[in-house]
Amino acid sequence: MTVLIVDDNAAVRSLIASLIAPVAGDIHQCSGGAEAIEACAKYRPDVVLMDLAMPGVDGIAATRVICAAHPAIRVLIVTDHEGADLRHAAARAGATGYVVKDNLLELRRVLTEH
Repeated sequence: MTVLIVDDNAAVRSLIASLIAPVAGDIHQCSGGAEAIEACAKYRPDVVLMDLAMPGVDGIAATRVICAAHPAIRVLIVTDHEGADLRHAAARAGATGYVVKDNLLELRRVLTEH
């Protein structure tokens, strides 16, 4: 499984990469939404782990573009932000899952279920 991790915090990207390494064969990382859109075209990941709050193109906007351009790519939101409004916005943009960073250990389970 090829995974793209999108987060503006390099330490968080590294932590997520180490947590999912046992279930992900190929892991790519980028720091923002615009870069993620380009990386999806280049790497064609199976799954994108997308933060919401990033400078420039935020996670919702990037998810919308990625899902429209690459319907086979699954986008999972991985964020510090919780709330029904954010979950609904993410789902409307095309995200197939939502994990709060307090529960990062859930990522392995979520990835193996998708």
